[in-house]
Amino acid sequence: MARSNYKSNKRQKELAKKEKKELKKQRKMDKKAEKVENPQDNGPEIVEDPESI
Repeated sequence: MARSNYKSNKRQKELAKKEKKELKKQRKMDKKAEKVENPQDNGPEIVEDPESI
């Protein structure tokens, strides 16, 4: 009976997990950068007219 190469399988799993984590981190950074560049309207702006005072 053949034995599975545990260390190799474990290393491949760790590399896949690390790559997935990096991709998630990159997506978060991209989303954050996009939000800073293009801020969305967070509600009505209250602008006081200086003549009405």
